[in-house]
Amino acid sequence: MATECIPQVTFKFHDKLKPVVARFDQAQASTDGGVVLLKALDDRLRLTDQLAACLVDRRDPDKIRHPLRDLLRQRIFGLACGYEDGNDAARLADDPLHKLAVGRDPVTGAALASQPTLSRFEHAMSPRALYRASHTLAATVIAHHRERLNGRAQRITIDLDPTDDPTHGQQEFTFFNGHYDTWCYLPLMATLTFNDEAEQYLVAIVLRPGNSPAKHGAVGLLRTLLRHLRRAFPRATLRVRVDGGFAGNDWLEVLETQRVEYVVGMASNARLTRRAGRLLGEAYGLSKYSGHTEHVFGETRYAARSWAHPRRVIIKAEVVRLPGRDPCGNPRFVVTNLEDAPATVYAIYCQRGAVENRLKELHDGLALGRTSCSRFWANQFRVLLTAAAYVLLQELRRQAHGTACATAQVATLRERLLKLAVWVEQSVRRMVLHLPQGAPWGDTWRRVAVAVGATAG
Repeated sequence: MATECIPQVTFKFHDKLKPVVARFDQAQASTDGGVVLLKALDDRLRLTDQLAACLVDRRDPDKIRHPLRDLLRQRIFGLACGYEDGNDAARLADDPLHKLAVGRDPVTGAALASQPTLSRFEHAMSPRALYRASHTLAATVIAHHRERLNGRAQRITIDLDPTDDPTHGQQEFTFFNGHYDTWCYLPLMATLTFNDEAEQYLVAIVLRPGNSPAKHGAVGLLRTLLRHLRRAFPRATLRVRVDGGFAGNDWLEVLETQRVEYVVGMASNARLTRRAGRLLGEAYGLSKYSGHTEHVFGETRYAARSWAHPRRVIIKAEVVRLPGRDPCGNPRFVVTNLEDAPATVYAIYCQRGAVENRLKELHDGLALGRTSCSRFWANQFRVLLTAAAYVLLQELRRQAHGTACATAQVATLRERLLKLAVWVEQSVRRMVLHLPQGAPWGDTWRRVAVAVGATAG
C-alpha cells in the first residue's frame, strides 16, 4: 500500500511486461480537470457571487482567511464533483483545480478551508439569510432563462413535488412519516418547463419537517415564483402541475385567484368511481377484444363537499390486463381548468412524471439526503448548496446540446466531463491545463468548453 512511508508500489504481471511502478509524485495535478467548465458557467450566471451577497459575515474581519464567497464556491463545486461530505475538504485543500474554481492561484494560492471551517460556515446561516438566498437562486435561474429565450416564452409550467429525505440521527424537526414509513425530512422541489422543452429546470427547494402535509409552504413558494415569472415573462401563460396531495379547495382557490392554468391529480372516491363506471365498462370491452391494457377518457363536473363550486374533472378509465391475472379496473382522476380534450389533459398531467428523474439525480447524483447537521437551518443551507450545484450541472448539460452528453444524468456528466486528469503549468503570462491526449470524451469536452465561453485556438 502506497503511503507517505511507502512512496511507490510495483506491479509484476504474468504477461511479458516490465515491472510497472506507480508513484503519487506529480505535483500541481488534479483528477477534477472539468471543474473549470463549471467555473466558466458560474462566471456567466454570477450564481455564487449573488448567493454570497445574501449572506452576512459576522466574523472578525482581521481574522478572516476564507471569505464567504470562497467557502460557498468550495462547497458548491465540491458537491458538483461528487464530494458531498464536509470531511472531503481535507483531501481537496491543496487541489489546484478546486483552488482555481474558488478564484485562487492554483499553484501558489493558499489552501482551501478545512472541514471545521466549513461546518462553522454551514451552522452560521440565519433563517433570514437563507430566505434571501433562496429568492436569489430562483431569480438567477429565471433571469438566465429570460435572457436565453429573449423573454418570449409562450408557456411556463411549474411543477411542485415533495420528496422524502430519510434521517438517521437527532436532527431538528425530523419526524416519522407514515406514507414513506421512515423518519425523514420532506423537501418540496419546484421546477420550470419552458414551452415544450424536455428539461425541467430546478428553481427552488424548501426543506420541511418530516410530518408536513404536501401543501405546507407551497402557497408562499408558488406566489414567489409567479411574481418573478410575471416580471420576467409578462406575456407567458403560466401553468401549475401537481399531484393529488394538493387537491384541496384552498389550494384550488389559490390557483384560480392567481389566474393560472392548473392540472391537479385527485384521489379516487366512491362518487368519482361511480361516475367512471360507464367508461370502465367500455375499457373492459376493449381490453377483452384486444387482450391488452386499454384506456378510455372522459370528463365530468364534480364538487367535493369542501369545494366552493363544481370543477372539470378528467377521468381516465383504465383496465390493466397482465398475463395470468384477471383484468383489473384502475380509474384515475385529474381536476383542471384547461379546455383541451380529456386525453390531451391527462397526457399533460402525465408529463410531470419526468420530474422523478430530477429527484433521482438530486438524491443519487448530488446526495440531497446528506442533511446530517443537528440544526434544521444548517440542513436547509446544505439543501440550498445542492440546488445551486444542480443548477450549474443542468446548464452544463444544456450547453452539451448536440453531443453524447446532451441527455446524460448527473453521474454520467461528472464521469465524462468533470473527472478528468489534469496537470497545471503556470508561466508569467498564463496558466496551461495539460489534459490527457487520449481522453475518451475529449472532443465533447472541447465543444462544451467553447459553448461555455472558451475561445478556440
